[in-house]
Amino acid sequence: MTTFVLIHGAGDVGWYWHLVQAELLARGHDVVAPDLPCDDDTAGLSEYADTVVAAIGDRTDLAVVAQSFGGFTAPLVCDRVAVELLVLVAPMIPLPGESPNAYWANTRYAQEVRDQPRDPIALFYHDVPPELASEALALGREQSEARMDEPSTLEAWPDVPTRILLCREDRLFPPAFVRRVARERLDIMPDEIGGSHCVALSRPKELANRLHDYRVQLVAP
Repeated sequence: MTTFVLIHGAGDVGWYWHLVQAELLARGHDVVAPDLPCDDDTAGLSEYADTVVAAIGDRTDLAVVAQSFGGFTAPLVCDRVAVELLVLVAPMIPLPGESPNAYWANTRYAQEVRDQPRDPIALFYHDVPPELASEALALGREQSEARMDEPSTLEAWPDVPTRILLCREDRLFPPAFVRRVARERLDIMPDEIGGSHCVALSRPKELANRLHDYRVQLVAP
């Protein structure tokens, strides 16, 4: 049994993963999906990582999975606990010492990504069932920007097998952008899945299958 540690993105809650969690539990795994203190002006990336580590407790055989802005927290968690696998989904991929606010300019995001929908449903949830998308918006929280200029304490990418999974219909981080950043920063060619930025809500079973398969492949002879 693997414990999948699921880290949500900016302004979100652990509920984001609830459908994937159910699928992973049905496959015999354990799941941890904490709420990060993303609406707390006193909390930064280190506090986000503290929250995840506290939720893990004494669990072992860990696979850390991070969506979007959760990519800044995930490698810090890997520095603090023994992790077998790291999976970044529709991710931000930080450099050591990079601040969240610096990410956009450093990755040349504005030069590549244009003409995005202003409506959050159209941007994030365009393939999510309407009732589920409305619930996600209602549960979301205001993302604090108070400490977004602080450099990450990450000193080097963790020595953990890493997979990157891009979403082919992602309107926030389009495939070409994710491929380039993954290649430039980690020399990794991402895998692909259909779906929007919030693929855990639009394709939970398919995403859970990918996560399960990644873990199985890691231990296969």
